[in-house]
Amino acid sequence: MSQAPDFASYLEARRLEIEAALEAALPRPPACPTRLAEAMRYSLMAGGKRLRPILALAAAEAVGEAAARAEAMPAACAIELIHTYSLVHDDLPAMDDDDLRRGRPTAHIAFGEGLAILVGDALLTQAFVVLGQHTPDASPTLVARHLRASACLAEAAGAIGMVGGQALDLAATGEATDGASSEEARQALREIHARKTGALIRAAAVSGAILGGADTPATHAVDTYAAQLGLAFQIVDDILDVEGDAANLGKTAGKDAAAGKPTYPALYGLDRSRTLASEAVEAARAALATAGLGGKRLDAIAAWVVGRTH
Repeated sequence: MSQAPDFASYLEARRLEIEAALEAALPRPPACPTRLAEAMRYSLMAGGKRLRPILALAAAEAVGEAAARAEAMPAACAIELIHTYSLVHDDLPAMDDDDLRRGRPTAHIAFGEGLAILVGDALLTQAFVVLGQHTPDASPTLVARHLRASACLAEAAGAIGMVGGQALDLAATGEATDGASSEEARQALREIHARKTGALIRAAAVSGAILGGADTPATHAVDTYAAQLGLAFQIVDDILDVEGDAANLGKTAGKDAAAGKPTYPALYGLDRSRTLASEAVEAARAALATAGLGGKRLDAIAAWVVGRTH
């Protein structure tokens, strides 16, 4: 799906802001060992859609004043640091064992497995350094918002969120898909991805909304929106793993099927999977409308997610 010029410009402007903030957030020698700093930058600054940090900024804009986007930038950086750590570890031989990420060799191919593990560890912890920093004149309200956002991101990244989803994904890899039409298999798939992919997407939007000053109804609406958005994102990701190619995806295509992983196309078929993704996007938009947040950038992001080709 082609993007409207205005929205494409918005995405590019936000991406450039995020890239600059991420550069500033990285530790540097001599405080950080040179090789580790190099490997962290290699992984973090390799490009990518920056969906999650853009989502955090857009959520802040949707609920707050003009300055809300700047207030949410620490959460945007933290979420991208966590996301990149997850990719570095996900690509390791003990996990998905991939050698291509964001169009170039994965961290463990470029720097060795041991340093790649440390890169992931360092990126994860740096996320909370960034989110925990305040200016001396920060208001108690802003400090409290940062604490809430930190708790939100930590929970989404941990054992009941993304890490738990990865554990379930590892357990499911290689399982036969005979009887794949069963509701049990589909429910297991939904749980894996609600944790592994959806939790961090929800946390991105909710943390942005928190730092933007959202009230409780708006925060709940953004959370519901992001849960549906995460579902649509994962379904499209599964479809692209079947139909895409490595040149466009920036990662190895077809690995899920080769590894025997449960996916939406495997359990529902491609046509039904496309329908499910569209339905999830409509549910996301409906959640925004209930809180008077429709017609904003969050709507356009939902269309972008379901229409992407890489």
